[in-house]
Amino acid sequence: MPISALPAKDGLKKALRLISGRVASLGPSGRLSMPPVLPSVLPLSAATGWTRRTGPDHAPAPLLQLEDVLSIPVPETNAENDATDRAIAEGQFLARQDRWDRLEARIAEVDLAGAATPGGTSIADLIAFGARADVINAVDHALSAGLPLTDRVTLEGIMSLERVRLETGRTPVMSTVVALAHLDIAWACRRNTTRRASHGKGAPGTRAMAHHTRAGEILSTLPDSCKAHPFHQAARCALYSGGGAAAPRQIADDYSDLIRLTPGNPRHLRALGTHLVEQGPEGLSVLELEARRVAALVEPQWGAAGYTWVYFDALARSDAACRTVDVGFFLDGVADIVARAPDQDRVNLLSAYCSIVVKPEPEADPAARRVRSEIAEAANWLIRNHLRELNPLIWAHADAGFDNDAQVSSARKFAERGRNEALRAIAGLFREDIEAGHRVVFTPDGPRVMSD
Repeated sequence: MPISALPAKDGLKKALRLISGRVASLGPSGRLSMPPVLPSVLPLSAATGWTRRTGPDHAPAPLLQLEDVLSIPVPETNAENDATDRAIAEGQFLARQDRWDRLEARIAEVDLAGAATPGGTSIADLIAFGARADVINAVDHALSAGLPLTDRVTLEGIMSLERVRLETGRTPVMSTVVALAHLDIAWACRRNTTRRASHGKGAPGTRAMAHHTRAGEILSTLPDSCKAHPFHQAARCALYSGGGAAAPRQIADDYSDLIRLTPGNPRHLRALGTHLVEQGPEGLSVLELEARRVAALVEPQWGAAGYTWVYFDALARSDAACRTVDVGFFLDGVADIVARAPDQDRVNLLSAYCSIVVKPEPEADPAARRVRSEIAEAANWLIRNHLRELNPLIWAHADAGFDNDAQVSSARKFAERGRNEALRAIAGLFREDIEAGHRVVFTPDGPRVMSD
């Protein structure tokens, strides 16, 4: 039986209770509640394809185990994850309690203060994500379960958020939260389009366009003064995430306004490069200029790394972008990222990027292959000089090409996949030492090659 529309006074909580009976249960913040559990040992052949040499009697030796040749810490959590989880949980709690006034006040407070996680992610964005996480995850689970988009379970949550927006007087903060929810649902619909063929009025592509259009309509009502606030300007830039046709000059100008407000947040720099590449030849024609423009803009915070962040995802997605990049400038930026923000999440990100994401494919364009090969060589000094611990989820995400549409049914399996890829890369760098019978142990001072 379809869920009937709820009176606005009943709030979002009742809608979510009704929705929860129709979709799989969700963990906090829409994440899997069980932390990844990684195996203590792994056959080295799974990571490298090697086995021990046979003895004099030529009897097969057992496969090398991870603990035999590699030892690297895998922390359960870190400061970045803790800060992210706290902010998302705060937004989710306030939404579930219908404490919308407090939610708006908190978002405005942290946005004005420029509060961010150690990695530069906006706390305001994370609180807002938590506030809409239940609604978005309900839709995503419903679509994954094969429910049609005409089912009220895919509509009730966003309808309740729209009613909350009306009840709170269409304030800028609440309007932005609702617009972002529409964009999230549009993203989920597009992702679902690739999973199954759909036709008719409720087709995911049609619904995605409707939600994207609605987000634009809501954001167009914000006063011009909101352009001075990162939270609202980031939402405006998020409208480009649909991949539709847009003027590259307008994309660049909007992102420049946002980057001036939050120069320390690399997500916005990366998104600029991605959105320009999505515009095809027209966007690529301005990519180099905009990367240099951004590099100058954020030089006090990042040195040369502003250029690197803009090209970061563009190089992974586009051979044409490889033909325009200044490789020396890009690698100078990689070095500046490590020098200015040497946390292990960033080192893992850069190491995985160079080891996996830009690893050249044989069939790639020769010019792009040369560029990617040169950048991939940076994995050697990154891992040897700066890697101290492993973040398997970062490596798994890199192995998926930083694809935000990648479906993760099991965090444990996803983490195992990332760990395997990391081990493959590390073992490759230390191949001669391992084949000589040594162990590689990562310490707070760096990797040490030890004899048994």
